[in-house]
Amino acid sequence: MKRRDFFRNTAFAAAGATVLTPFRSIAGNNDRNLGHPPGKTAKNIIFMVSDGMSIGTLSMANMLNERRAGRLCEWMSLYHDGVVSRGLMDTASANSLVTDSAAASSSWGGGIRVNNGALNVAPDGSHPIPILQKFKAANKAVGCVTSVPITHATPAGFCVNSNSRSDQPGIALMYHDLRFDVMMGGGTEFFSAEKREDKQDVFGKFAASGFQVAKTREEMLAIDAGAKDAPILGVFHQDGLPYALDREHDETLKNGTPALAEMVGTAIRHLQKNPNGFVLQVEAGKVDWAAHANDVGALLYDQLAFDEAVATAIAFAEADGDTMVIITTDHGNANPGLFSGSKATTNFERIMDFRHTNDWILQGISRDFTPAQVRERIEYAQDIAVSGDEAKQILSYYVTEPNEDGLYNPYKLPFRDLAAIQERYTSVGWGSMGHSGDHVEIAVYGAGRELLKPFVRNTDMHNLMLEAAGVHQ
Repeated sequence: MKRRDFFRNTAFAAAGATVLTPFRSIAGNNDRNLGHPPGKTAKNIIFMVSDGMSIGTLSMANMLNERRAGRLCEWMSLYHDGVVSRGLMDTASANSLVTDSAAASSSWGGGIRVNNGALNVAPDGSHPIPILQKFKAANKAVGCVTSVPITHATPAGFCVNSNSRSDQPGIALMYHDLRFDVMMGGGTEFFSAEKREDKQDVFGKFAASGFQVAKTREEMLAIDAGAKDAPILGVFHQDGLPYALDREHDETLKNGTPALAEMVGTAIRHLQKNPNGFVLQVEAGKVDWAAHANDVGALLYDQLAFDEAVATAIAFAEADGDTMVIITTDHGNANPGLFSGSKATTNFERIMDFRHTNDWILQGISRDFTPAQVRERIEYAQDIAVSGDEAKQILSYYVTEPNEDGLYNPYKLPFRDLAAIQERYTSVGWGSMGHSGDHVEIAVYGAGRELLKPFVRNTDMHNLMLEAAGVHQ
């Protein structure tokens, strides 16, 4: 089947359609494309990152999917069907066994280890050429898609050199000058004149330079349905995009912001117009943010949203025959797990009935709430009836000066305490609220999959991608 026929015949081909590639059954691999001979050059590469995904996250998301949908998640289905090369990856940075996302992505993007916080700036001050710049110089279409700001560490690590990952306003301007073919995610504050300190209209700057600019899901779908080949900038939300669980139960969010799989489908359809092929990085960045917050509903449903994006990429790669899909994470985070107890299964299955995340719960509580209102909000969001004392414990954070710390928690909300309460009802516990130094899962499907060794260092993936595509720089 040719690619244009594949996109014409799949459910996500039409503008406005929900992008859900059907999950395959555990029953067998008869529908898998096994015809990728060793040594085949990868015309296209899709590098997929579930940021901050500990093995417990992957395991529990698969368990949840089996109970909700009666089938393995796509990642586990690939393992079950034996159609990927699988390995473990060492994730360390230049200055720590526990990496941050900037150094982790730079190891793939620049091929060397850098210090935490830096983007493709080596400890000696040298600037390796980021991999998307290399592939663009080789006349391939290139781009990034993420559920967090498009200027965030993971996409930026494939794209730019910067001393600090925090310079997101500057990274937005670098993207303009580099003219990548597709860049989509959150982070409107780094493009909007109203939000930027320098008052530059970066959206306008992109548009004036010939970019197709989308700020809503509807605008993205309109671009997707069009025939223009101009590069695409899609920035759909301030900060990160909404958590998948909250989006699913909020029609305004569903209509206004795209799902990760929808962005991936749009990106592939645009990038595959290049006769020389393409390289696309995909990041489920909110998996990491949820792990930092010990927010189990946010974590598992964003992992499943990533899995839908994986299914979209694999479906394209199966039909195309010339595509490598790499599926991995940059590091573990918080090491969550389902722990033993007489009610472990029943408790875990409560998560199937979640409507909203802990983030949604806590953002909606104020010091004017009563304990009964706190209980009511939690029960509506998650079908968990917390005790009066537990509700008072949560409410106490709103009547005194908030002091909870942690990344991606600007309002200092009591994520840790809510997670500890929630553990009594879900049997899901946490090791920390920060990154871990664990070796992580990595899988490669399609053309060039034989290049993956059973154990790799993160920097090895830079050269693996170049070798798979036959690009030598």
